[in-house]
Parts: sequence; C-alpha cells; structure tokens
Amino acid sequence: MSIATTYRTCPRSGLQFESQAEKLMLANAVAAVVFLLIGGILAVGVVLTRWPSIHWLEADTFYQVLTAHGIDMLIFWIIFFEIAVLYFCSSTLLRCRLATPKIAWAAFVLMVIGAVMNNVAVYQGGSSVMMTSYVPMMAAPHFYLGLILFAVGALIACFVFLGTLVVAKAEKTYQGSVPLVTFGAITATIIAVFTIVSGAIILVPTFLLSIGVIDAVDPLVYRTIWWAFGHSSQQINVSAHISIWYAVAAIAFGARPMSERVSRGAFLLYILFLQLASAHHLLADPGMSTEWKVVNTSYFMYFAVLASMIHGLTVPGAMEVAQRQKGYNKGLFEWLRKAPWGNPTFSGVFISIIGFGFLGGISGVMMGTEQLNMIIHNTIYVPGHFHATVVIGTMLSFMALTYFLIPVLFKREMIAPTLAKWQPYLFGLSMYGFCLVMMGAGTLGVSRRHWDMAFQGSALAYEWPGAAYMMMGLVGVMGIAAIVGGAIYIYVTVGSLLWGKRLDQGQVSSAPTPVPVTAPAAAVQTYGSSGLVAPGSFVLAIIFLVAFVLYYFINWKYLSQLWGLS
Repeated sequence: MSIATTYRTCPRSGLQFESQAEKLMLANAVAAVVFLLIGGILAVGVVLTRWPSIHWLEADTFYQVLTAHGIDMLIFWIIFFEIAVLYFCSSTLLRCRLATPKIAWAAFVLMVIGAVMNNVAVYQGGSSVMMTSYVPMMAAPHFYLGLILFAVGALIACFVFLGTLVVAKAEKTYQGSVPLVTFGAITATIIAVFTIVSGAIILVPTFLLSIGVIDAVDPLVYRTIWWAFGHSSQQINVSAHISIWYAVAAIAFGARPMSERVSRGAFLLYILFLQLASAHHLLADPGMSTEWKVVNTSYFMYFAVLASMIHGLTVPGAMEVAQRQKGYNKGLFEWLRKAPWGNPTFSGVFISIIGFGFLGGISGVMMGTEQLNMIIHNTIYVPGHFHATVVIGTMLSFMALTYFLIPVLFKREMIAPTLAKWQPYLFGLSMYGFCLVMMGAGTLGVSRRHWDMAFQGSALAYEWPGAAYMMMGLVGVMGIAAIVGGAIYIYVTVGSLLWGKRLDQGQVSSAPTPVPVTAPAAAVQTYGSSGLVAPGSFVLAIIFLVAFVLYYFINWKYLSQLWGLS
C-alpha cells in the first residue's frame, strides 16, 4: 500500500531521503550528540580524578559521575546514533518509504523518556552502580525503569527497520540482494534483538526487586544474562561501525567490496559467535564451569575473531583496489599515501580501522584467553581495551560519518573545515595513547574499580612503582586531549546545524526513484580470483599478525613469570 510522502534527492551525493525517515534520522542524530555532550563533560571528572596528582572528585561524586558517563556514552549516545544509521541503511539506501513512521516516532519518544529518567535517577544519588549494576547492589527503581523504556523503544525501532526492508522488497525499489552496508545493518539488528531481549530478561526482575515485588534475583543468573546484554551491545556497535567502514570506502573512493560473499559470510559469523565473546567477562567467576569457559573462549570466540580479521583485510583492500584503478600503483603504499587524508570522513575511518584492530582486537583476544585474563581482569587494562573498541572503533567511525552527513542529511555547509580536518587526528591519536597507557598501568596491576589507586589513608594503602603513577598521569593528559577532540566534533556538528550556510536541498518528488540496476564492474567480477590485487593491504595484515603473535607471546611469558611456570 502506497502512503503519501515525498522523496528528496540530495544534489551532492545522489542519495534519496524519504521525508519521515529523514526527520527521524535528524531527531535520533541530534539526541545522540546531546548525550555525547553530557557524557563528554562527565569524562572530565573521571579523567581528572584518576590522574593521581590531581585526584579531583570525592569518592561518592566520582562513582556517580562514572555511572552517568558510562551509561550516557556506551548506551544513549551510541544507540541513538545507531538507530539513525538503521533508518539510513534501509530507507535511504533502498530508496523506499519508512514503515510505520508513527510507531518509529513513538519508539523515539520512549527512548528519550528512558534516557532522561535514567539520568535523573543517577543524579539524584543512590544509583551509583556503574555499568554492570550487579545485584544485590541496588539502584533506584526509575534507574532500571529508564533502561527498560529505552530498550523497548530501541527494540521497536529495530522492527521498524526490518519492516522497512519488507516495504522495499514489496514495492521493488531495488533488485537482487540488499547492498552490503544494509546487510551489515541487518546483522547489527539481529544482534540487537538478542541483546535487548536478554536485557529485558534480567532488568525486568531487577526492577521488580527494587520496588519490593520479589525478594531476590540470583546473582549468578544475573551476571550471566547481564553479559549476554552488556557485551552483546558492543557487538551491535561492531557490526554497525564495520558497515560504516564499507560505506565510507564507497563514499571516499567509489570502492566496491573485494568479495561480497566473503564479507557477508564474515557478518554471519558475528551473528553466530560474536555474542559468545561475552564469556571473557565471566572467566574469573567461580560460578561458571570450566567446560563452559573453555568452549566459549577457546573455540567460539576464534570464529568471531576470524570475522573481524576478514573485515580488517577487505575494507582497506577495497580502498587499495579502487586507488590502484585510478593509477596509484607505485610500490606497495602509493595508494595509501595518495589517499584523501585531509577529508575527516576518510581519515577518521582509517584511524578507526587501525586502532580497532591493533589495540582493541589484539587486547580483546588476549583478554579472552582464560589464563591471561587472570592477569588483568580487575585492572584498568579492561577500560583501556573497551575504549579501544568502543571509542576508537565505533565512536570515531560515527564521527567520521557525521562529516559526510552534515551537507547531505542536514543540508548545511560545514563550519570550521580546518578544525574538522584535524579533529580525527587529535581525538583518534590521543585515544590511542589513552588506551595504551591504561593497558600499561593495568599490566602493573592498577585497579579499575577503585577511585584511589593508592588506597590512601586505609590500612591497605599500597605504594605503586613510579611507572604506574607516570602512566596514570599520562591517562589524564591523553584523556584531556581526547576530550578536547570530542569537544571540537560537537562544536563543528552543532555549529554547522546552527550557523552553517543552508545548502540546496535538491529536487523533491512524490515517488521514489528505484535503485538503478548496474552491471558489476569488471574489477568487481575479478576481485579475489585474479591474484594478489591488494598487496599493500596484505602487507598490513602480515604486520598485524606479527604484532598479534608477539603480544600474545609477551603476555604468556609475563604470566609464566608471575606463576613460576617457566
């Protein structure tokens, strides 16, 4: 059934935006940036408190600020942005109307109410339970209710996305398979449904416990199911930001995937195995059996790692092939030297790819090994790892995509282009340093859960070696540099919306123009079967493998010295 609506064709990108989908993308993107702003301000308090020579906030305030920072950044900012990406990947890329726009708006309202309610609960005090919020450490009822409402809204938005795919198929706005970017978004959505249902299974009884309807929630059951929710939320992010990597490769270079079948297969591996990587959070839990830990971390996890390594090779490989077709064939890396490094959309994504692989990926595999996990499980190494995956991997990719969307979706000329050009370098590289020194301090044993690393004034006061204090000081320096980089992103984004010159919105029509059927380019038909078409990317992959093996060996050597097993 056709519904009256309009379709705008962007004169700068050729993309087509259906009016309701476009408004929802704008609303979700703006909400995302608002919570990024709140989370970024709170990050100042976290960083300056963990900086030993400053140690700014008192304990109660610190845990309250840390709770709000973690939830605003890891849940609200990222998921609002991801919902905008889902509507983009369905309605815009498939050139169709959005299914059930009124229900999509209801989902957005629920998400806003839930996010605000949760923040209010934290700021009122008594809910400084941090991200994991383990029972029986209880928060206020509206802390859980806010999360539940937000999750319900996000779940509804996921079904609106899936319904839009049905609309596109029924109205024949495209032919054949959905584009790879949309396929990646479908992967993210399937994982999201699993994740949100897991959250409901555990947060609903916890809410009932908080209001006194039930007497207890089994802590072991809570921890196990919570991580099916908590860690899987990161797998949504991984699928989403890898989809953005493929999109930016097409935007910046006109690149096509080296092999769509291989890339789609890698996404399927995420659905089957990536959620199981959450087991690494429970490797130190005495309630879980050894067999369960071994199966999840020694077998299933490696399929998920394989998928990430495939994407890590095919995305730069697609860029390299596209560059070589343009004549950049000298040596192994002319294609990379001649890449548009002044374009923040490209530079942001490339810095994200390298950081996610070398810092987040390698450290994640190390943490997923049961014996090595014991070295660092309760140390600040862990936040070092997830800042490398979430902030460098997901957040930087979202920032990079925003620079593309400012003129295309928001129809504004970007203000301060020079600041925007340098922002991915400042933010991304300072986050590289931030994560590295956190991991270094964690290897020395600095705790991640306590606001005072030295336990000053207590009977258990501990004097760390100077290297630990130096690295925690560098955590502060790098953290402030990253916050400045984040502030520049918000300034450019919000400033462009408020003061940027209005751009031509393009032609508006009452009917969509279907995705044109184009014959695959000759290069696409031969990719993956005509020899080594991306030698530079292959060399980068070899460097990655060598770094991975060396780091793995160093950690086993370190463990053998600690346990006297040499």
